[in-house]
Amino acid sequence: MPAKTALDAEARGEAGEAVGPLVRGVAVLRRLTEAGGALSPSALERATGLARSTVDRITATLARMGYVRLDDRDVVLTPGVMELGNAYLAALRLPALLGGRADALADELDESVSLAVPDLDGIRFVHQATRRRAMSVSFRIGDLLPAERTAPGPLFATGWAEEDWARWRARRAADPAGAAFPAAPPRPASADDAAFAHRVERARRDGWAVDDQLIEPGLVAVSVPVRDPGTGRPACVASVVSHTSRHSAADLGTSLLPRLRTAVAAMEAELRTAPPPEPGPAPSGLATWTAASKHELGRDFVESLARGLTVLTAFGTGRSAPALTEVARATGLSRATARRALLTHEHLGLVTAHPDRTFTLTPRVLDLGFPPLSRTTLARLAGPRLRALADRVHEPAALAVLTADGGEIQYTAGAGTSRVLTVDVTVGARLPAAATSLGRVLLADADPPSPALAEVRARGYALVDEELESGLRSIAVPVRDRTGRTVAALNVATHPARRTLEDCVHALLPELRSTAGEIERDLHTASRFTRVATR
Repeated sequence: MPAKTALDAEARGEAGEAVGPLVRGVAVLRRLTEAGGALSPSALERATGLARSTVDRITATLARMGYVRLDDRDVVLTPGVMELGNAYLAALRLPALLGGRADALADELDESVSLAVPDLDGIRFVHQATRRRAMSVSFRIGDLLPAERTAPGPLFATGWAEEDWARWRARRAADPAGAAFPAAPPRPASADDAAFAHRVERARRDGWAVDDQLIEPGLVAVSVPVRDPGTGRPACVASVVSHTSRHSAADLGTSLLPRLRTAVAAMEAELRTAPPPEPGPAPSGLATWTAASKHELGRDFVESLARGLTVLTAFGTGRSAPALTEVARATGLSRATARRALLTHEHLGLVTAHPDRTFTLTPRVLDLGFPPLSRTTLARLAGPRLRALADRVHEPAALAVLTADGGEIQYTAGAGTSRVLTVDVTVGARLPAAATSLGRVLLADADPPSPALAEVRARGYALVDEELESGLRSIAVPVRDRTGRTVAALNVATHPARRTLEDCVHALLPELRSTAGEIERDLHTASRFTRVATR
């Protein structure tokens, strides 16, 4: 089916019992993902073929769910949408079980290491340990690549049936430039289909495979399958990725392969000995929440879209293959509603139904916003929250971290106001930690803290009155990661003529704590399976 026709069919939801609004909402999330995370409503209208009124209702619903924000003229993906991809990755278990081994290998080799799973005739990354260099690999968790242009592809293709090969040949004929794989550069005109079959046979014989600049000139990789202890088939493929200035494709087998094989053996042992997962907390009150949102927003809230997306969050740790009844119980939806949502997701390729009447998520769930957000930073997460805080309190707000030696703070994000007398927050600027509210909150996390800092830790905020500079009063609170460790501090600064000390505590502190909670929720969602840089 031509791309435009297929897109129109996807947007209209042409599939039996498919829930049309859910199909259209997924189409919007996919187009936003392909565009890097942001599009104007008019651009979404063109990309999806949907009416502007439909786009507006869908984006209003997604905003209510915390999956997008309406930022000036654009619709922007937010970290909240990553909970959909997190549900898939948690159910998969591979990142949680093997990610540490991949990270350790990356540290040992000083090269990028990835874990990939098959996705029809492509491969999709589920874990990345990337080296920070001027010349580094830019692939992200969730990126989809064509099997024939990767090192993992031939290893997965050793298990293809004839129908898989037929699908691959049909895709190659219909999409010669590889437009269906936006994470990969366009396919070279000289690409030889027969060469892939040869690489598959070689991978079958050798048990490993190489990518010799198939994705991009200069990029090389070596891959080894990590086999499922129950089936013997590849559960995923581990790859070491480098470039030709560091390693040639010819020497990958001697320079990197032995250590990769050792790491893969440890990964397979991890899979054999891993205990069954304890079920994580199921989502709760989702059906009630969607009903309340519909009552509050009226026709601007598309309840069937919201309910359909919440079905994806019913999967997760210990719930990798739930039955219909379990999905309905986890979400609070009726069996009929949950069933229609699952059928719709199956039509869209997001869910697989099994003969035993259970369902599993597919890697395509990662298409719903995950890649553009998987390499975010704390400063980017905090930016919109800081702007909203500054607008509410009419005072400048800032985020800062401690420098490596602990003697200074460094501003990493800020939001100003239109006041004539205001604090100029310059990202990157440094100030003495002990003389600032931000620094005292960060220093209070040290163990053991001084008596003064112990008091800051106990009350959960620091208030500094004209100690750094005359006329500058500020109050700060901590921002904590998933482990409860303070990784940054958030403050509001003011002039004593505008805010008394009591006003800072009674008016600004609740706003600060609320904003810190929002930033922490975003951070906890984004960092569940990805690394969020704090500076």
